[in-house]
Amino acid sequence: MTSEQLTDPLAPLRIRYAYWMNLAAEEVVDDREEDPDQIRAMQLILRMERHRVPSWHAAIRLAASGAARICLDPRVSTDPQWAEAVIAYAAGHIRKVTRRGRGAPWEATAELPGISLQDADTEVRVLLPGLVSELDKRVAKLQVGGTDAPVDEPPADEPPPGALQVWLPGQPVMTLGKAMAQTGHAGMIAAALMAADEPTALRTWYMAGCPVDARRADAATWERLRTELADPAEAWRKHRLLAVRDAGFTEIAPGTVTVIAAAPR
Repeated sequence: MTSEQLTDPLAPLRIRYAYWMNLAAEEVVDDREEDPDQIRAMQLILRMERHRVPSWHAAIRLAASGAARICLDPRVSTDPQWAEAVIAYAAGHIRKVTRRGRGAPWEATAELPGISLQDADTEVRVLLPGLVSELDKRVAKLQVGGTDAPVDEPPADEPPPGALQVWLPGQPVMTLGKAMAQTGHAGMIAAALMAADEPTALRTWYMAGCPVDARRADAATWERLRTELADPAEAWRKHRLLAVRDAGFTEIAPGTVTVIAAAPR
């Protein structure tokens, strides 16, 4: 690891974001191929107890916040395990997998490197990314399927000051697990872009806990945001807007824009 990598571990993600946003849909399919032994992923674990249904809105907020906080954690510059994990992950496809856990299996994952977040009755654990081929058995046993919950009402309160504003479309419909992975991408991309152009705002955002406000956009709002993102570089320069395009492995067609976000200034 070089000093530059430790200082700016998300730099490769900025480069990849600019490249990815300009690919045609058919090029997305070609680009997503990886050596199976080198696939890395960040595991997002949603607590789903039988007697307690997580909030859809809270879960996607926590996913975006947690993914960013993992990458901005001070341990990335001081702990070799964290540094190697984040640097290698940010240089690749930033895959994320959402799993569900409850009871003892949920509790067991607390011993793994990562961070745990809670918003009222909704709990999400974001683990340090790593090679899928070396996934810890305590995580591998947790199910990926069934990670869904009904869409609840959005918060009535105003977004917290300095929050990352995240919008998801009404269509295509995504499961909660898929939506969490996509908003997690948005949190990471926002951190990567802000590291270069808004370092003071990034520090402020991190110190505040990387607050996120995430909501479904109505059709008119989504269309307006998509229009503003016709030129992704210009949208970032003028409005601090960014987007997430899905690779199309599950649920969504390759190249689909699944999330649009506005970074705090």
